[in-house]
Amino acid sequence: MKEYFFDVGSSTIKFYCLENEDLKLIDENSIHFKDDFSFDKGISEVNKNLLVGYFSGLIKDYGLNDKNCSVFATGIFRKFNDAVLMEFITWFKEQTGLLFHVISEVEENVYLEKALENDYAGKKIMVINMGGKSTELVTFQNNIVTDRSNIDLGVGDLITKFPEANEEIANIDIDKVIKFAEKHMKLKVEPDYDGAIFTGGELRFEKLTGYNLVPNTIFDDGIHKEMVSYKNYMDQTKKVFFEMTIQDLYNLMPSNPRWMDGARLGALLPVPIFKACGVKWIIPSDLNLIHGVIKSR
Repeated sequence: MKEYFFDVGSSTIKFYCLENEDLKLIDENSIHFKDDFSFDKGISEVNKNLLVGYFSGLIKDYGLNDKNCSVFATGIFRKFNDAVLMEFITWFKEQTGLLFHVISEVEENVYLEKALENDYAGKKIMVINMGGKSTELVTFQNNIVTDRSNIDLGVGDLITKFPEANEEIANIDIDKVIKFAEKHMKLKVEPDYDGAIFTGGELRFEKLTGYNLVPNTIFDDGIHKEMVSYKNYMDQTKKVFFEMTIQDLYNLMPSNPRWMDGARLGALLPVPIFKACGVKWIIPSDLNLIHGVIKSR
């Protein structure tokens, strides 16, 4: 039997299918739910219609119902007024027949940790899970979680603060962005990590945009087979900002070009974390909370 899962974040919806223990990303769509968001009203009417329209098409195409499909929402959906959230969940159920399950930061942390629970050969690894409105940090040492924290800063916040980053050729000082993120994060970590796993579709992004990925020699968990040096990461990120146009980036994702709206600033967001942890190697990852949901069952 096929099972289906939606991961609804602050700006991107990912649609997965699980069949014979194989989880595949089937489709995705970017909707910037922060646009015209209100604590007292929730997401805008325009975005509500876009959300339901996207779901309705997939419900029809895949025969989705509340028995074979689960919806997990994070990020900005946790910012709703309680009464407004209940009204929204009821409305969504009426429109789609599906339960819109908004999970807490604690639940999201648990699922992410489960997704990344692998054999890291005893190494000290920082896991960075970037979202639209928040960033989660998890430390694995000797293959167990030894520290965790949530940072109230996501790529959506950087887009709002630095819109000039998404001009055709970015008109921005990237050091200014890094310093802003560094000041906001107030990191307190030791610079003794062996590497950093960066999730949130990062592996796909780095492959699309030409980062110099090499075989992962830090650990072998059967999943994360590639890594990139900190130096190449920074060099290629600068090319994404100043040598590739925003249209170039859109063309790399023709099925969902707006996903690239967060590409440039999303690449800068973890830089203060890399620096604080003293990592020389970054391991890009496409794992997310849905992988953890399945491993937790």
